[in-house]
Amino acid sequence: QVQLVESGGGLVQAGGSLRLSCAYSGDIFSPYVLGWFRQAPGKQRELVVTDSSVGATAYADSVKGRFTMSRDNAKKMVYLQMNSLKPEDTAVYYCRAHLIGGDYWGQGTQVTVSS
Repeated sequence: QVQLVESGGGLVQAGGSLRLSCAYSGDIFSPYVLGWFRQAPGKQRELVVTDSSVGATAYADSVKGRFTMSRDNAKKMVYLQMNSLKPEDTAVYYCRAHLIGGDYWGQGTQVTVSS
């Protein structure tokens, strides 16, 4: 069983930066896909970035060049560095682990970008 807990959200002005963290418990074995998703009010949840065990990282066009996903396996942490934030980045951000055993989601962390 894997549990995910996000943190690091908050209120930031446009052009600012935030780093989201996702702490996971349990073990994540290959094959897997880790990722960040977001859901804005009244909209469907959308992919921000995914990273697979085969080394393929995919970013949504809307965040390319601004967001960077990274991991610290020793600390069991996944990060999302968000730079040059825009008001349209406002959403609840979720960490997700897609494993053979199933799909696991965190509870989400709110990011609000003011103009």
